[in-house]
Amino acid sequence: MSSAAPGPAAPPAEFRIADPLPTGTLLLEASAGTGKTWAIAALVTRFVAEGHARLEDLLVVTFGRAASAELKDRVRERLVEAEAVLAGLVAAPAGDELLTLLVDGDEEERSARRRRLRRAIGQFDEATITTTHGFCHAVLRSLGTTGDVEPGSALVEDDLDIVDDVVSDLYLRAVGRGATPPFTPEEARTLGRKAVEDPAAHLLPTDAEADSVPDLRRRFAAAVREESGRRRLAARTLSYDDLLQRLADALEPHDSPARTVMRDRWKIVLVDEFQDTDPVQWRILERAFVGHGTIVLVGDPKQAIYAFRGGDVSTYLQAAAVAQERRTLVLNHRSDAPLVASVDALLHGTALGDPEIVVRPARAALEGTRLVDPAHPQPFRLRVLTRADADVATDKAVPVAAARSRIAQDVASEIAALLHGEATYDPGDGPRAVLPGDVAVLVERHAEADLVQEALTRIGIAAVRGGGSDVLQSPAAAHWHTVLAAMDAPHRSGLVRAAALGPFFGYSAARLAATDGESV
Repeated sequence: MSSAAPGPAAPPAEFRIADPLPTGTLLLEASAGTGKTWAIAALVTRFVAEGHARLEDLLVVTFGRAASAELKDRVRERLVEAEAVLAGLVAAPAGDELLTLLVDGDEEERSARRRRLRRAIGQFDEATITTTHGFCHAVLRSLGTTGDVEPGSALVEDDLDIVDDVVSDLYLRAVGRGATPPFTPEEARTLGRKAVEDPAAHLLPTDAEADSVPDLRRRFAAAVREESGRRRLAARTLSYDDLLQRLADALEPHDSPARTVMRDRWKIVLVDEFQDTDPVQWRILERAFVGHGTIVLVGDPKQAIYAFRGGDVSTYLQAAAVAQERRTLVLNHRSDAPLVASVDALLHGTALGDPEIVVRPARAALEGTRLVDPAHPQPFRLRVLTRADADVATDKAVPVAAARSRIAQDVASEIAALLHGEATYDPGDGPRAVLPGDVAVLVERHAEADLVQEALTRIGIAAVRGGGSDVLQSPAAAHWHTVLAAMDAPHRSGLVRAAALGPFFGYSAARLAATDGESV
């Protein structure tokens, strides 16, 4: 008798702040714009207001100092707003489920909630809202010698210089012995960095034939890992990876003092941007808290497929396996309803990287549309570059360079039509004509951004580059270099005249020609 293969798992239920507060481990899925930060701030406020925990009993973790600072501000704003509503100073905004819930109840309960919130606001500096590395450092310091942190050690954000030096030294040493490794110096550096980035990762294969390429690669990686650790120890420096690994090691024994310290210190843990958690970070969270308190993991599983930004599919799936409950945030506060519906129609149910990571349906908080374009009422369009568009024969492939150039021209043409047509945009204070600053163009490569900017400039539309371009390669940097060079060597008339012609002094060629060198 055969049985049918199991179908896809049912989608998680929608998360509502008015539902019973989570206990155990909750995995909260959230797409872009669905209010991850709002949910975390609301949960903190409710845990505190209802007396489930004091603010100092909560650990709120995110990735990056800027993100933790923003999250801290949002949590404090939410606490202050809730206290003001309970005090009767302001009315709860319509549709705010958290505040509606908190003002429900008798006078005694509302007074108790306000008292708890007021205490939390007064002692807000005691809140632990920090980065993963920040709380790891604090725990290791509190453990003293048990935490394996040398007194006086310095925390450095990036220790790649040490790793690269070790790679170079080991590579040159091998060359000097007449045993040049069977990989390039660049490959050696990549290999060494990967070995050091995850010190707990097993280096394989261990059973390769002696002196074969796999064996030599493994031995080289192991040597880099060992020597890098020795040099960091000698230099009394700690990298962020060192912090994570040392705390993970300290937490490994079941009777570890670190486990006791962390569980006694924090009863409830909320982790923002959980999809960016790496295996070592997850080991720390799992060993310390899973099964011993409330832990809420908030993140977008779809972003776990992006390894370049630290995402880790296997780590996310490991967390999903131990979570007692999974919920999802479905209300998109960022995009208009027609666009949300169009994207959902295109991607609904798509598995990304794993059958467990699926594009979930979303609803838009804004029912209308802020951009109205009579020429193109559809909010989502796909445009195709055909061979005919590129003047290429039907049996030939479109050259990449030609395709990119044509696409950039097409993008510029579409933007021009939008700006010069009858389209209107409502930023919240009424519809108006669409402005160049309302338009953003996303590209994959810097070279493509250059092409789009050039195409827009040719038709008279101002465009600025954003993102990761190197400021030292910008025209502004060149102007500064010219001025500084002239100041450093004022006796060199060529440098001085070049600076005078630049934007800082604004000399024209005619004015400069009519001026003697001394007055310049």
